[in-house]
Amino acid sequence: MIISTRYIPKLSTLATLFLLLLNTACSSQAVENSSGEVKQTTSTLRLGFISTSKSQVPTGPTGWAMYHHKFLPGLEKLGITEVKTLSFPNGPNLNEALVAGAIDVGIYGDTPALVAKSQGIPTRLISQEQVGMNAWLLAKENGPRSIAELKGQKVATARGSYMHRYLIGLLHKHGIAEQVTVVHLLTSEAEAALERGDVAAIAAAAGAGPLLQAKGYMVIDEAINHPDLRGTSVAVATEAFLTKHPNLPQKWNQIKQAAVQDIQANSEAYYKFHAQASGYPLNVVKVSYPIKQFPKEAVPTQGQQLLEGTKQFLVSQKLAKSDFLLTDWIVP
Repeated sequence: MIISTRYIPKLSTLATLFLLLLNTACSSQAVENSSGEVKQTTSTLRLGFISTSKSQVPTGPTGWAMYHHKFLPGLEKLGITEVKTLSFPNGPNLNEALVAGAIDVGIYGDTPALVAKSQGIPTRLISQEQVGMNAWLLAKENGPRSIAELKGQKVATARGSYMHRYLIGLLHKHGIAEQVTVVHLLTSEAEAALERGDVAAIAAAAGAGPLLQAKGYMVIDEAINHPDLRGTSVAVATEAFLTKHPNLPQKWNQIKQAAVQDIQANSEAYYKFHAQASGYPLNVVKVSYPIKQFPKEAVPTQGQQLLEGTKQFLVSQKLAKSDFLLTDWIVP
């Protein structure tokens, strides 16, 4: 059974505590046998993912496996009998849930995942779900036409996201990082701010970028023009959950590999699923999420190279608290 809960960041402290306690209590059920021993009868995997829609499942290979009822059955041999999904508006919110112990596995952008690890949050990377993600830098039709024209302007993006890393990296490449004010806004808020003229441009994620372009906003730049600034999507698990389920990474990637193979064989059906789950038009999904970006490998060579480059950049800009070895983070 899959239960979906929308994560609400602005809960009161008491309500948040109650929710976290409830989530923890629901993670397993126990019974006492005649000898007084307590035996675990169920184990719940609480899966967090990023969504701007009301979707109950993530997109990508994991979402496709869920959609075809192949995800939970694949995990049952590990003793996992329930998957509970929780969606978050951005990576930093998902990180807060990891810290609070409200989720066991998170699927999100590499930048917030790397930042979390650098801060000592006990996670391990078990898979890369997407490699080579694009990001878009957009302005109004009568706004800036080049990166140089952003000097002295405000640019909005979601703080701590892979688009944030792309934007900061791009500004540094052009030597104007100190002359541009970067403000934190989620995509829905950023579009309104751009329309009002509160910001000169926004750095938008896959999906949102082409959608804004279709609405008439001008594309100044894209991450695909800078191979080292592209993003990846990762799946991380808490060390506590992996202690209980040490074979999760292997089983996870077996499920993912089968899902990717099926996506490649049935790309049109996948795109329709992705459009329905994300709320984006079908043509936007096809532009934003090329099938080739879903790797069969757990962590492909190109994906690890992008992770390393992003980590080094975050450390050099003091956006990551400390450095660490990727090999210590990635589950072999």
